[in-house]
Amino acid sequence: MSTPTRDDVRRAPKVLLHDHLDGGLRPQTIIDLAAERGHELPAADAEGLARWFVESADSGSLERYLETFDHTVAVMQTGPAITRVARECVEDMVADGVVYAEVRYAPEQHVEQGLTLDEVVAAVQEGFDQGTAAAGGRVVVRQLLTAMRHQARSMEIAELAIAWRDRGVAGFDIAGAEAGFPPTRHLDAFEYLQRENAHFTIHAGEAFGLPSIWQAIQWCGAARLGHGVRIVDDITVHDDGSVELGRLAAYVRDSRIPLEMCPRSNIQTGAAASIAEHPIGLLTRLRFRVTVNTDNRLMSQTSMTDEMSGLVEAFDYTLEDLRWFTINAMKSAFLPFDERLAIIDEVIKPGYAALIAER
Repeated sequence: MSTPTRDDVRRAPKVLLHDHLDGGLRPQTIIDLAAERGHELPAADAEGLARWFVESADSGSLERYLETFDHTVAVMQTGPAITRVARECVEDMVADGVVYAEVRYAPEQHVEQGLTLDEVVAAVQEGFDQGTAAAGGRVVVRQLLTAMRHQARSMEIAELAIAWRDRGVAGFDIAGAEAGFPPTRHLDAFEYLQRENAHFTIHAGEAFGLPSIWQAIQWCGAARLGHGVRIVDDITVHDDGSVELGRLAAYVRDSRIPLEMCPRSNIQTGAAASIAEHPIGLLTRLRFRVTVNTDNRLMSQTSMTDEMSGLVEAFDYTLEDLRWFTINAMKSAFLPFDERLAIIDEVIKPGYAALIAER
């Protein structure tokens, strides 16, 4: 089987489960919106601003990395601004060959200028609706509402997710600094979501290790793990090449718990030294439920095409491998079973079959 070209990867149908709305703005849009609000930016032109975002995210300083979000969130404080960002997000997904996406953001971060939480969600949905309508049905995009683990509004955001569950919100997420802010602080929100038969994922096992993953799954009941890269800490590769899974890693694999892996982002935050050394290679070989994601497209200057092309280069993956990642992700989506199956059978499999037939 020959190695797919970048153009093959771009044309392939893709599924994206872990993407932050406030981490994917177009640089020119930030400039336009900042001018409207009078917000000062670290660079005046789109090219310079894009470079600043990547350099800040690459700096190795968490403080500087988080500062990048100060600027994107600052320009997303009005309904029209949020709607524009959401619409352009869908346009960029379509251009990247994404056929299904769940895009997350924290509504509580967009109320500085008086918007209510409901108005924030409505503005995002308006943008998604505009984008998907313009795409003519080529993409399905759903919201994930994120609570911040260092704040105390998780129950409020969980209730918001339930209120909007039939109007574009697919589920709930919790994000923010893992160390010192365990997901168990928000147990009431997770128990409420479980009682409501709702879907949720939890950022876990990125900056913090196995206890973070264990709590997310066994205490909070997460259906998926945001990143989950540190599950490798519970896997031993012996000198003879044999592999031994600890109890938690075995449980995650046996239960087919999806790992929302974001290779380029993990390198920026120090969770992996390079794509070639990223645990995604081992976890894929061991057939964990691995999915490939972008995390923050602006800060990592990435796309699904970039992420998958990087994996092809590092691990010699074929179109069949990329199809496996894509079907994994679609199986793991917070979408009704019949709708997931329809996208797999009617979009993903035929799309890859056509590309494979060309090779």
